[in-house]
Amino acid sequence: MPETSDLSVLIVDPNPSMRGNLHNMLNQAAITKVEYAVNSGTAIRLLTKKPFDIILCEYDLGSGTDGQDGQQLLEDLRHHKLIGLWTIFIMLTSEAIHSKVISAAELTPSDYILKPFTVDVLSGRIARAIERRAMFLPTYQLIDKGDLREAVKSCRAAELQHPRLAADFTRLRAELHLTLGEWKEAEQLYADMLATRPMAWAHLGLARTLFEQQRHEEAQDALLELVEIYPRFMAAYDLLAKNHEAMGQQLQAKKILEDAVAISPHMVRRLRHLGGIAYDTGDIGAAERAYKQVVTKAKYSEFRDPEDHVNLVKTLVKKGDAPQASGVLRDMERSLRGGANVEACRAISAAMLHELSGNDIAAASELQLAAAALDTARGLSTQLKVGLVQSCLKNNLEQAASDVMMKLVNEADSEVTMEAAVDVFEKAGRHDLAQGMGQQITNQVQELMQDAASKSESGELKGAVFVLRQALRKTPGNLPVLFASVDAILRQLNMLGWEAPLAEQAQHQMQVIRKIDPKHPKLESLKQQYAATQHKYGIAT
Repeated sequence: MPETSDLSVLIVDPNPSMRGNLHNMLNQAAITKVEYAVNSGTAIRLLTKKPFDIILCEYDLGSGTDGQDGQQLLEDLRHHKLIGLWTIFIMLTSEAIHSKVISAAELTPSDYILKPFTVDVLSGRIARAIERRAMFLPTYQLIDKGDLREAVKSCRAAELQHPRLAADFTRLRAELHLTLGEWKEAEQLYADMLATRPMAWAHLGLARTLFEQQRHEEAQDALLELVEIYPRFMAAYDLLAKNHEAMGQQLQAKKILEDAVAISPHMVRRLRHLGGIAYDTGDIGAAERAYKQVVTKAKYSEFRDPEDHVNLVKTLVKKGDAPQASGVLRDMERSLRGGANVEACRAISAAMLHELSGNDIAAASELQLAAAALDTARGLSTQLKVGLVQSCLKNNLEQAASDVMMKLVNEADSEVTMEAAVDVFEKAGRHDLAQGMGQQITNQVQELMQDAASKSESGELKGAVFVLRQALRKTPGNLPVLFASVDAILRQLNMLGWEAPLAEQAQHQMQVIRKIDPKHPKLESLKQQYAATQHKYGIAT
């Protein structure tokens, strides 16, 4: 296999003799660029520094004593984007483990190889994976560049060019339509696939399109049918739980997640989800069990999240179990590295414990520290920050509550709108602070509108569109901002050329306007301007 001589391989296996055997097999297959990792942590540290073409990973990495199993490692690598779409990940398993893993796998590797195996088996599987990757690589590269529309075209062409893999390319094309928010296009692809070749992934994809279109009852029917046919297809349980939540059926969502955890108990994000729903529905026992598993299973991950400890402390405090909650806090302080995120989580947890013991002064002091730590913290959840605002209000820290909420609203990737921010203060019985918060955000939006107008007048068309996007994020139902945004987008399209994603933004914003005020006198004018812009570039209506 001389064509494989330039491939780089990472072997992840705690057993030195197995690492040596694999290295020898790879050498016999003309692969000489080989490195080792003895556990998941070592693998992650290596992959943060350099990419590998192939990862050969033992499933049993000693997860019971000193780390994650191979499936959990794959989950971390995919979730944190440490491996690309083109990375070949091959799981090595015993037959007994394989029978369990393959039926419940949610993040499937490129291949499984059952032990024991020969060098011919290994080289053959690698050759097959390389051949497949070569066919997908042009599309993967377009996705990596963010050019999803060209990637869709590439998939369509590849379906004809490689008929043996047509279903795989159709699947990828449907997933790209989902990413682009093109639910109808994705729905049609999945429906066509199911009509000719019923497959679990197509069934799930169709349910996803129904869910995204808020056709929740249809999605529920499709998902219930799916889990009946494929009772170990775990992604179906996750979507079914989300669908129940969207329908306001929290208890049903909890039951579905409990069923899923009973089948596949190692997926950390699912356990977090279960813990949150159990807590919200008042099942503190179930929340405690779920969050304890999260903390335990994430213990050896390089991506440990101090919020897991906060959630467990919150649950134990709700239960009134101060000794256990204190132990969790001590574990956070001892086992997690210092940093703004850890300090914020430590202070929030300590404040909850002080509240439980009736020490309001100490609780307020910790909340002040938590609010200050947010200035340099990164990646903490919106839920945690909103909870901090609520705790500050409860402890009469009005200024801290307002400051934290304003920072949250102004974060670039925040989904908290003016309406949601004001609602937090109203529900806390602080109408005065709610009014003040609403006025501050209104003033910011007005300033953004003025800035956009100035940029537009000076020819900074892209800048104007960007600024108005910020204003819409804060007030998505604000008609003056919506009209200004559509107008700015149309100006940019007319002056700087057609951009399909930008045109879609304009279309979506006009649909929002139509929902709010279908008879608004300016709406028809915008529609005509949009049609004229399409005509200018020869875009089919």
